[in-house]
Amino acid sequence: MIHAHASAMAKSLAAGDITSVELTQQHLDRITAVDGDVHAFLHVDTEGALSQAAAVDARRASGEALSPLAGVPLALKDVMTQKGIPTTAGSKILEGWRPPYDSTVVSKLKSAGIVILGKTNMDEFAMGSSTENSAYGPTHNPWDLERIPGGSGGGSAASLASFEAPLAIGTDTGGSIRQPAAVTGTVGVKPTYGGVSRYGLIAFSSSLDQAGPCARTVLDTAMLHEAIAGYDPHDSTSINAPVPQVVAAARKLDVKGMKIGVVKELSGAGYQDGVRARFEESLEELVKAGAEIVEVSCPNFEYALAAYYLIAPSECSSNLARFDSMRYGIRIGDDGVRGAEEVMNMTREVGFGKEVKRRIILGTYALSSGYYDAYYGSAQKVRTLITQDFINAFQQADVLVSPTCPTTAFKIGEKSDDPLAMYLNDIATIPVNMAGIGGMSLPCGLAPEDGLPVGFQIMSPAMKDDLMYQVGGTLEAALLSKWGQPILANAPVLGVTF
Repeated sequence: MIHAHASAMAKSLAAGDITSVELTQQHLDRITAVDGDVHAFLHVDTEGALSQAAAVDARRASGEALSPLAGVPLALKDVMTQKGIPTTAGSKILEGWRPPYDSTVVSKLKSAGIVILGKTNMDEFAMGSSTENSAYGPTHNPWDLERIPGGSGGGSAASLASFEAPLAIGTDTGGSIRQPAAVTGTVGVKPTYGGVSRYGLIAFSSSLDQAGPCARTVLDTAMLHEAIAGYDPHDSTSINAPVPQVVAAARKLDVKGMKIGVVKELSGAGYQDGVRARFEESLEELVKAGAEIVEVSCPNFEYALAAYYLIAPSECSSNLARFDSMRYGIRIGDDGVRGAEEVMNMTREVGFGKEVKRRIILGTYALSSGYYDAYYGSAQKVRTLITQDFINAFQQADVLVSPTCPTTAFKIGEKSDDPLAMYLNDIATIPVNMAGIGGMSLPCGLAPEDGLPVGFQIMSPAMKDDLMYQVGGTLEAALLSKWGQPILANAPVLGVTF
């Protein structure tokens, strides 16, 4: 049953063909069997997951009306607080910390009866594009264990691709849901900023961070999206508006008359040949389905990467100031003699990794007196120009599209000594976060050069997330018809056969 889609699991649970305890145990057994190689999880809550599953089974047996995904297991990125469960954000500085409260996303998951299997590995404080920056070691891509699963949410994406979980939660600051989805052959969505509550999400860059759903199909992702979305008074950035009807949109499978804009600046030089080929083939499938393809230009996108790496580090230098050895996590050097400042410095030296330190230093410099206007202020002006580019483009097209990543998954260690090369992996995803709009990545085939997954990115206007699900569902159906099987059925996933 672990190879089924979440929607199929939900139907089997509702029909009584399997219990949630049985389904959860199958996934726990799968984690035991393969996670030593994949390292998707940082903590597996075996007892808690089985207890949650038993509670769902009891509610179902009593005749209680349950949510559509009740009893289906899920993997949770370790940047969301879950009461009493170790939560580290992939950092040594939070080692052993157990939150005293649930994030809103976790509260919604529990209310929906979705079973949380455990916490997944990630780049420390979500800073990275490969999950190599985790203080607890890298996650491996199930398609090729020598390659990265993307980042920062590589653990969540790898758990889907290795069939350790049918659903997952990620967070996306500059592409950390979509980029891992692309390189693991799964689906990941960054909702409109404010569409899913950020309360209980350990902050990296508050104006960019957004939690979102991950799964193996567009429909499964839509079902999870509706389960976690909605207004939250605990989050001052939460949008008080109806949740877009993304499940209905994913099932619509109709793009006739829609205009789909290809962003000129998000393709071409620097993109792998196989990535471009699969992207062009996907456009042809959309044309066959009745869509009209138009080219749009977003000239300020060329500055998005530079602006992002001023705004995000600036916000992180402020957000991470709270980790002062006094309130959270580890404390180093507190011998009763050293002063608070020395203990703080020693704790941060041990607790923060290299990439986190790099971004804190960069952000602190950008915010410093004499440089604020030249760097941070200018980056915010660029952000406004990027938002205007999107506004102009959406006057010409219903949704915008591009490859999700310029390349397929690279090998672990290949770019770890070159931060600038690593940052380029997010070149196509960052503009979405800068403007706060919705973005999706879904698999569109395998690159002929290496047989690894390629991602197709769909971008929709703010609070029109249903449009990207409508296009994504249609494209997915067309590609599955073309292939005759799901993309993951082609994967050499740790000896799994179908």
